[in-house]
Amino acid sequence: MATQATAREIAVVGVIGAGQMGSGIAQLAAAAGCGVLLLDSDTAALSRAVDSISSSLRRLVAKGQLSQASCEHSIEQIKCVSSVQELRDADLVIEAIVESEDIKKKLFVELDKITKPSAILASNTSSISITRLASATNRPCQVIGMHFFNPPPIMKLIEIIRGADTSEEVFTKVKSFSERLGKTVICSQDYPGFIVNRILMPMINEAFWALYTGVATKEDIDTGMKLGTNHPMGPLQLADFIGLDVCLSVLRVLHNGLGDSKYSPCPLLVQYVDAGRLGKKRGQGVYSYRTRSSSIKPRSSL
Repeated sequence: MATQATAREIAVVGVIGAGQMGSGIAQLAAAAGCGVLLLDSDTAALSRAVDSISSSLRRLVAKGQLSQASCEHSIEQIKCVSSVQELRDADLVIEAIVESEDIKKKLFVELDKITKPSAILASNTSSISITRLASATNRPCQVIGMHFFNPPPIMKLIEIIRGADTSEEVFTKVKSFSERLGKTVICSQDYPGFIVNRILMPMINEAFWALYTGVATKEDIDTGMKLGTNHPMGPLQLADFIGLDVCLSVLRVLHNGLGDSKYSPCPLLVQYVDAGRLGKKRGQGVYSYRTRSSSIKPRSSL
């Protein structure tokens, strides 16, 4: 028998975090006909998110991929809020905040107290254990991972992660909702790195090792992977778009969780992060984005 959480359609979605990931998720949910409560404590971030969503939807109208009426309706579906209390009526809450287990757990404790008993709580984490996040709540069967890829409106994939106690009903409902967003769904058990990062991050790390040990220049490493394996972007360029700090965080999760030295982060990656060279978002990573107009287009990111 269906539980309360699966008995009705998801109508109201709370999205926590108005950065690139959160705003992209909010756009998808609004375009799918959901009421969206976009939460961030930074009012400037909320304003930027609304502008970004509006611009993105209007580009779709200009391309003939969306009607003007649908564009305006989607924009109207999004309500910006600044307090977690305002998420009390959400059917599904998706957090897209900083990749820190402690910070996410504190948020889940708060959400568990505020949201209605039937609400599903989802994390957009790219590596952190869903089981451990769920353990901070009194509803572990209603906690799940929804790993979107960046930018969410463009990337076709959602990686769904079941915690140890995630119910079959909640999994089915979230999978159906993800498909309603027009996404292809892959499903992972709750192991460090899930599917994509378990495979991708060691490749990125190995590219850093190749650069660190002088195997080749960064340009040749990336060109080799783009033209030799038909990847749309080389691993070092991709790391810059993901964020070197995020890559380092995921590698540490893999290393700690799986205990294999092959996941140990390359010292060069650690050094770049220590120096604040976090990638495109900071204007400097493996490549510099400060003094030139980058010809690199983000096609895949986490």
